[in-house]
Amino acid sequence: MAERAPAPTGASGLSRLLDKPYALLVLTTLAWGGNAVASRLAVGEIAPMALTAGRWGLVLAVLGLFARRQVGTGLAQLRTQWRAALIMGATGFTAFNALFYLAAHHTSAVNISIIQGSIPVLVMLGALVLHRTPVRPGQAVGMAMTLVGVALVASHGDLASLARLKLNIGDLFMLIACALYAGYTLALRGRTGIGGLGFFAGLACAAFATSLPLLAAEIAAGQGGWPTPQGWVVLAYVALAPSFVAQVFYMRAVELIGPGRAGLFINLVPIFGALLAVLILSEPFGLHHAAALVLVLTGILVAERSARSS
Repeated sequence: MAERAPAPTGASGLSRLLDKPYALLVLTTLAWGGNAVASRLAVGEIAPMALTAGRWGLVLAVLGLFARRQVGTGLAQLRTQWRAALIMGATGFTAFNALFYLAAHHTSAVNISIIQGSIPVLVMLGALVLHRTPVRPGQAVGMAMTLVGVALVASHGDLASLARLKLNIGDLFMLIACALYAGYTLALRGRTGIGGLGFFAGLACAAFATSLPLLAAEIAAGQGGWPTPQGWVVLAYVALAPSFVAQVFYMRAVELIGPGRAGLFINLVPIFGALLAVLILSEPFGLHHAAALVLVLTGILVAERSARSS
């Protein structure tokens, strides 16, 4: 079980929030669920690689405006770990999103949601192999419950339909993306002696730099173009919520409770995505949405009780 990091000093509401891993993870997955809705609103409004590069460019602009001192200190400390930051930013941010967008052109949303549920499994197994973090029976049961919840919402309540799914190259892209993000989550545990914002700024720099060749290829292929007004709104949301706030919160949560336990909450993403689609896109609400939410939350509760009792 990972030791809890010292709580941030200060009595502000943000400082108190940053010492509450479960609140951080719920807000993180809620923002990432909103990202799924935003990606659908982005179709025809902003090109995929323009969205990928633009989100990190905007994050860097915000950091430069509002956290210049902390970022400067962190980047100076990051000189000894710049290679790790480059790899983590390139894989966990740029490659994951690029493969996610690419997979969406070749496979179904059902397949993507189901495969995305592999991230917590990969993180838990990776923590077992790399950090000797034991997987207890209660955690395995909780994991299984969350996966059933994800399958339920992805299949729109028809679990039998999953047997008819066909695999293709898009599923391979998505599986690679999930493996990369699991690796990024496990690598977060190795961050030492560097402030959270400074380290995140290094990852954002790496993500922005490695996304530029993808943007150039998109433009060269004639698939680029200036965003529409709605495209700019989507870009602003994607940069500020899923890319900035959620990533910082996720890093802090991993620091507090470890990658294996934090990774399990990722299965809330498709659930929140489906519920937000009901609210924002006026999609119908079904009993399977409620059942999936109960299953995922119960699974997380069971797994957490097992982990904390160790």
